[in-house]
Amino acid sequence: MGYLKYVRKLWQNPAENLGERYRELLLQVRREPVTVRLERPTNIARARTLGYKPKQGVVVVRQRITRGGRMRPDIKGGRRSAHSYQSKILKQSLQAIAEQRAASKYLNCEVLNSYHLLSDGKASWYEIILVDRHAPTVLADKNLAGVAGQRGRAFRGITSAGRKSRGLRVKGQGAEKIRPSLRSHNRLH
Repeated sequence: MGYLKYVRKLWQNPAENLGERYRELLLQVRREPVTVRLERPTNIARARTLGYKPKQGVVVVRQRITRGGRMRPDIKGGRRSAHSYQSKILKQSLQAIAEQRAASKYLNCEVLNSYHLLSDGKASWYEIILVDRHAPTVLADKNLAGVAGQRGRAFRGITSAGRKSRGLRVKGQGAEKIRPSLRSHNRLH
């Protein structure tokens, strides 16, 4: 059995399995800035599953996101109740937002994938795997070259977390209105 199987088992319940190391990690990440570039992933098993390769042009970033929703401003002014809803509230996960913020910091990179690392009462931390668009080692790798050729993956909802927010994990019956997107389906009718 490879070592990654044991690492995966440790991270299934990190608070119990990692013990004091988990607490130290939580204290460390609270002191760090919002976006931190890492030398290597904290959870190597999860990163490898999502396409991480230890080569030049592949970057790992830890991104902090404040947890919880946001109080939406109350609509003032006259309108009937049918029109009192608020449009343009994107139903995105914290993970998808974390990917977008990391992509905004690293303009020469595209988001390959991301995974949840830690959470406490105030914040969640995600590790985002980014790929340098122009790195020769990335362009030579057939698995990474396709990702490097795309633009704005995190902002267009093409990453795994973005696709989940758009409902694209569902196929077949009950998912007729989802593809290619909710907006384009509404345009048809």
